[in-house]
Amino acid sequence: MALRKPRLLDETELMDYAVRLLGGAAHSSGEVRERLRRRAAQAKDVDAVLGRLKDLGYLNDRRFAETWAASRLENEGHGRARVLRDLRQRRVAPKVAEDAVRRTFAGSDETALVEQFLARKFRGRDLGEYLGEEKNLANAFRRLRYAGFSAGTSIRVLKRYARNDEVLDTLESDESAPSDS
Repeated sequence: MALRKPRLLDETELMDYAVRLLGGAAHSSGEVRERLRRRAAQAKDVDAVLGRLKDLGYLNDRRFAETWAASRLENEGHGRARVLRDLRQRRVAPKVAEDAVRRTFAGSDETALVEQFLARKFRGRDLGEYLGEEKNLANAFRRLRYAGFSAGTSIRVLKRYARNDEVLDTLESDESAPSDS
């Protein structure tokens, strides 16, 4: 079965589409631009609609980035690097994303965030016993790195639970080794 191509929209219909899109969830200007490009009958209509959305206050990347970063920190306990990576994937300008992350994480203690993350992700387990096993320790390290925490802080916290510090030293040296990609 062939997929039906969406009907192309004029400027007025494009504006209605954008307002419905933003009414459902917050989006960055880059995300909205991409969605509008796919549906626009004329490319010039995209910039006109984006300009109107910004003038009306419906589209503000700085506010979006700050709200997104705060939400990821407070609700999901992600670290700086993950929040920054997610904002960039959401097509927020690098400078805007970096400023939002810097302001959001100002005054936060990464060590405490790592400890909270571990307590939440491994809830119901005795962390000393669970992370005493090398494979679980390596798994926890990978999860912390994916969640956006620095290698140094992650290793410092995990060393409290490790029976064998050498495992963490190996992980740290693997992190600093140049990748082939």
